Amino acid sequence: MPEEIAFNPFDPSFHADPYPYYKPLLLGPPRRAVGFPVTLIARYADVVAVARNHTTFSSVFPQGVMPEGSDPFEGAPTMPFSDPPVHSRLRRLVARDFSPRRIAELAPRIEAIATRLLDENAAGTTFEAMSGFADQLPVIIIAEMLGIPAEHHARFRKWSDAVASNNATLPGTADPVVRESIAALREYLTSAIERRRVEPGQDLISALVAAHDTGEKLNTEELIAFVVLLLIAGNETTTNLIGNGLLALARNPAEYMKLGRDPSLIPSAVEEMLRYDSPVQMLMRFATCDTEVAGTPMEKGSTAFVMFGAANRDPAQFPEPERFDVARSPNDHVSFGEGIHFCLGAPLARLEARIAFEAIVRRFSEIALADPEFKFYWRGSFITRGLRELPLAVARS
Repeated sequence: MPEEIAFNPFDPSFHADPYPYYKPLLLGPPRRAVGFPVTLIARYADVVAVARNHTTFSSVFPQGVMPEGSDPFEGAPTMPFSDPPVHSRLRRLVARDFSPRRIAELAPRIEAIATRLLDENAAGTTFEAMSGFADQLPVIIIAEMLGIPAEHHARFRKWSDAVASNNATLPGTADPVVRESIAALREYLTSAIERRRVEPGQDLISALVAAHDTGEKLNTEELIAFVVLLLIAGNETTTNLIGNGLLALARNPAEYMKLGRDPSLIPSAVEEMLRYDSPVQMLMRFATCDTEVAGTPMEKGSTAFVMFGAANRDPAQFPEPERFDVARSPNDHVSFGEGIHFCLGAPLARLEARIAFEAIVRRFSEIALADPEFKFYWRGSFITRGLRELPLAVARS
């Protein structure tokens, strides 16, 4: 029986700051959580090994894990939660629409939106960075990619926030707001997909409707599930990356000054933001056979928490892991996953974040917390991590 350790991801103090809870998990092999039937995979080497071994550690959720009405995909396979050959088929069908060339073409539009948002919301000496910038930029980009009208963007943001909070409640429960948001989102997207079947356009939904490979196509349920995934993964996680990154810079003014002196460091800074306060803290994997991780046994069918946020603070991999360093190199963080499930949207997230911080650094010579005593609240769940509000004091360049 593996050693047990007190670990409660539903504890409000864990939600506020998970990093002190990770430290004891990095001191030895994986352990079982007291009161939760999960094995905690926290050390960098162990996380990489499990994430790369999709044969032994499945991404497919067992039947009955999700409460009724709380699964935004309604059982349809999606890339993050499927194994080969299903995963291989889905990725092959959609990969061409996320090629580096197609993503790079979005740069001028991202720059224009970032500039407009700062013009509209950051004219004074204070700036609410979440509602005025980080909440808006990613949802506008992914909604425009999908061909969603501008007047519906706020609705998409609301639905996305609700769905992303799905794992914040205790197992076996489902928030009525989450259920209603999932139902409304799916109804909206079903209508949008059906319209594209009759009148295709130049948007991503039309491209997905037309996607095929050697005679294979995405069926209707797969299409809906994939567009839901795009909304959540292409919006929520990038919002969290920008917000968490701004908080780290506000708390580390010397690092922000480095970016002002040398903006070429911004891509490196984005990688450090991903490592230091990862938008996705952990995912679940399910043992397909009796196995072990670093000597810790796991039974067939048991659950592992693969803890990317902990691995990114492992001192065995990252010197001074608690230090935020915009020039850190090397920086082989695991915030986009590993192996076959490495995030397909990573190039888009990196591009959006780079352009966002280039715009911020051009605009402001300094940023700081508007109120050093401000109490932060975090949205999402133990799986994702993002701020609700971030009031900044800013000095214009």
